[in-house]
Amino acid sequence: MSIRIRLTVWYVGLLAIILIAFALVIYTLQERSALGEADAELQTYARALSSVASRDLLIKYINGTAPETTARGAPALAFSSAQLYVQFANLQGVIGTQAPRLQDLQIPLDQDMRDWAARGRATKRTVTLPDDTELRVYTEPVVIDGMVTGYLQVARPISAVSENLRRLATLLVVGIGLALALAALVGALLAEAALRPIDSVTQTALRITQTDDLSRRLLLPPSAPMDEVGRLADTFNLMLDRIEALFDTQQRFIADVSHELRTPLTTIRGNLDLIRRSGQVAPESMTAMQSEAERMSRLVQDLLLLAQADAGVTLQRTAVELDSLLLEVYRQARVIAQQTNPGVTVRLGAEDQATVLGDPDRLRQLLLNLSENAVKYTPSGGAVTLGLERHDGWVRVDVADTGIGIPAEDVPHIFERFYRVDKARSREKGGTGLGLSIAQWIAQAHGGRLEVRSAAGDGTTFTLWLPVAAPSLARETALQESGVSRRA
Repeated sequence: MSIRIRLTVWYVGLLAIILIAFALVIYTLQERSALGEADAELQTYARALSSVASRDLLIKYINGTAPETTARGAPALAFSSAQLYVQFANLQGVIGTQAPRLQDLQIPLDQDMRDWAARGRATKRTVTLPDDTELRVYTEPVVIDGMVTGYLQVARPISAVSENLRRLATLLVVGIGLALALAALVGALLAEAALRPIDSVTQTALRITQTDDLSRRLLLPPSAPMDEVGRLADTFNLMLDRIEALFDTQQRFIADVSHELRTPLTTIRGNLDLIRRSGQVAPESMTAMQSEAERMSRLVQDLLLLAQADAGVTLQRTAVELDSLLLEVYRQARVIAQQTNPGVTVRLGAEDQATVLGDPDRLRQLLLNLSENAVKYTPSGGAVTLGLERHDGWVRVDVADTGIGIPAEDVPHIFERFYRVDKARSREKGGTGLGLSIAQWIAQAHGGRLEVRSAAGDGTTFTLWLPVAAPSLARETALQESGVSRRA
């Protein structure tokens, strides 16, 4: 059963329950009102009859020995009413006196009625006579000298009331039926209109699956309301954007990895062929193969680290004195500059003290990566400056250079994997194109962020923001580390 049919069935079923309950309430109230009016009339007449009749006359009515008329006239008037039937009976249920209109009929007086009357309680019943006449019967005890002597029954036809109730019931049934039919039709149309975007989502997803075309999107008319279904469609389109971007990134990633591995493998294979043909191992060939092997090793190591990042691997955090760590990085950066670019000066800028919670090895890797890039892309005579400052609960670490800078169109993409501003020069310098991606992941894994400011020919500044560790948490972490050291 489809969702459209289930929604329609639930809607119509709930409406049917409400309408039937409402109809039952209306019918019950109308029935009670009509019968209540008849009961009030019968009760009033019975009490009036009992009050105007004398003791002796009531006994004669019960025994069936009363005259047809009396001096007072009230009883005779009662028996001549065109709308009321009156009947007296003794304790054994034997009819004593009846209204002339009953002729050969008698008002039922069953044992239950007599039992209630014997206990001094009146009863109200609806009975049907043999000629199908419906009567509303009021039965009450006749009490003489404090004792129940007989029974008085006053009844009136209620065929008109029953007919009105039957008409009301018919009207309610027909009305409920028409209302449910209309509700089923409207509900089906509304369900179809509401679920049409979901059908469109399904068809779009099916076409994407069949054609592998991630560029398809769910198109909604401009006038479509932004309800739950509209938000679902927008979410679906956003999901497709994300999937398409990830798919494109994956394809580019695979192509870049293949390209990065092809060059060193080609170099190694060429040198091996040269060695095999010449039968001699040339130092230049061994140096080239070792260099390419080291390059592949760095690439595989970086890929493994990014794979762990994608898998959600969490870092072990301890209290790290970031100023001391930055000093270590500064010393290593000076060594790197002396070996790779002697004309570049590495210096320290601002030197605040700050403690953060993090992985010291990963933070060192991040800062060394930024420092090494700064040294590589700074011309001779330039400078690389490392600085640390505290700002409102955050630590700011700057790695600034006076190098070649980054073009504005390339800045938004530098943290993408394998993205290079100058691909040829990057490969010559031994880069894999993954360093900044790794640096960004390390920053984010520590609850921080990595920013860049650069312009072509005007140098580059990378800024690392990390939250300062709470003093209590830092002390607790330091105590735990010292405890572990003492136990060791």
